[in-house]
Amino acid sequence: MTRMKTQKEITYSISELAEELDISTRAIRFYEEKGLITPERTKGNHRIYDRRDRARLKLILRGKRLGYSLDEIAEMIGMGNFDTDEEQQLKKAYSYGRRKLKEIESRMEELEILKQDLLRVQEKILNRLKQLNLKPPR
Repeated sequence: MTRMKTQKEITYSISELAEELDISTRAIRFYEEKGLITPERTKGNHRIYDRRDRARLKLILRGKRLGYSLDEIAEMIGMGNFDTDEEQQLKKAYSYGRRKLKEIESRMEELEILKQDLLRVQEKILNRLKQLNLKPPR
């Protein structure tokens, strides 16, 4: 008779996590080297990941997609300082988020300026082509 594993007992191999999260096993090992996850090891030295490791990997990947550095991610998930409580983690995450939003807004403004410059150049080129009785390329 097989016994059902409780949520707490569920474990994953590195290849299972890599496939599920669509990342390489090398990336997972890299995050372990950086101290962002800490899998258990079997007697044969194989990594065994639990639900906590899986959740941390998902947070790491979300943080990377949002443009955070690994140091910022480590602080937000409480790896930089093990004495960090939830309130401190939330405040850091909020602070990093505000800073990231400001960076994005600044980049958006710069891109809008670049777009306007390109549109002006395109208009000048189009006017010159008309003066020369040439058709613009498609």
